[in-house]
Amino acid sequence: MLYLVVLLSSFLLTYLIKNYAIKKSFVARVNERSSHTVATPHGGGVAIAITWFSGLIYLHVSSQIDTTLFYALMVGIVISVVSYLDDLFELSPKLRLLTQSSVALGGLYFIDGLHVINFGMFTIENQFITNIFAFFLIVWFINLYNFLDGIDGYAGSEAIFLALAGFLLFGGAHFLVLAVAVLGFLVWNWQRAKIFMGDVGSTLLGYNIAIFTLYYANEASVNLWIWIIFFGVFWFDATLTLLRRVKNKEKLSQAHRKHAYQRVNQSGWSHQKVVLSAMIINLILFALVYFLSNIFIAFTISLLLLYICMRVVDTKKGFE
Repeated sequence: MLYLVVLLSSFLLTYLIKNYAIKKSFVARVNERSSHTVATPHGGGVAIAITWFSGLIYLHVSSQIDTTLFYALMVGIVISVVSYLDDLFELSPKLRLLTQSSVALGGLYFIDGLHVINFGMFTIENQFITNIFAFFLIVWFINLYNFLDGIDGYAGSEAIFLALAGFLLFGGAHFLVLAVAVLGFLVWNWQRAKIFMGDVGSTLLGYNIAIFTLYYANEASVNLWIWIIFFGVFWFDATLTLLRRVKNKEKLSQAHRKHAYQRVNQSGWSHQKVVLSAMIINLILFALVYFLSNIFIAFTISLLLLYICMRVVDTKKGFE
C-alpha cells in the first residue's frame, strides 16, 4: 500500500506542479545548453522530494529503515530546498557549493564517514584520506547528476534503475520508495516531457546515490565498487567530458552540450532512443556485478564497455 500511495502522490503532485508552473511562467527557457526546443515547466523534482521524504519518515516510524541511513538521507532536505530556490532565483555558485559541502558533511556525520577504501591488492584505512574521498564523492555525485539531467526521461530512468538494482542486491524498502517516487514524476517527464525535475530533483538524486554508495561500502568495502559500476553511465560521461574540456582549456563555467547523451541526441537520436540505450548499458553493468564473483574484474570490464560506448558516440558526433 505504501508504494501505491507514494506512486499516486508523486504522479498527482507532478501534475499540480506542472499546471502551477505554467500559470506562474516557471519554465525552462531554451538556451545554448538545452536539448529541448520548447519552453517547459520545471520544478517537478518537488514532487519527488515530498513523496520521497514522506516515505522515508513512514519507514522510520515503522522501523523499516536503519536509523543511521534515515538521518543521512534526510539531510537531503537541505539540498532540495536550496536547489528549489536556485531553480527560481538562480543563486550564486558559492552558495550552491556551500550548501553541497554542508550536506556532504552532514551525510558523512550520520553514516560515520567512510571506513575503508578497498582497492583489491591494498586498502586505505586512514580516516582522513577516506573521508576526504567520501566528501568529494558526494559533492561530485550531486553535481554530475545535475549535469546529466538534460533530456526527457534520462535522469528519472537512471534513478529508477539504481533504486531497483540496489533493492535486488541489498534489499530495503527505501529503494522501492525512491523508485515509485521517481516513477510518478517520470510519467510526465517521458518524451515529450511535460515538465522537468529541475535542480531540486537532480541534486537530491545525486546526493541519495552518494549516500547509498558510502553507507553500503561501510557494510562491505567491495560495495563501493558495486555502486560505482551501477552509476557508471553517468559518472563516466560526466568525468570524461570534464577532463576533455580541461584538456581543451575551455572555461568550465560556460554552458555546453558536449556530454555523450547530448551529442548522440544532436546526431539524430531521439530522447527516447538515448534513454533506452543507456538502460541497456545499465542492464549489462548490473549483469557484470551479479554474475562475476570478482568485483574488480567486473569494474575493469565495465570501464572497457563504457569506453567503447564513448568511442561509438565520438563517431556519431565528435567532441568539439
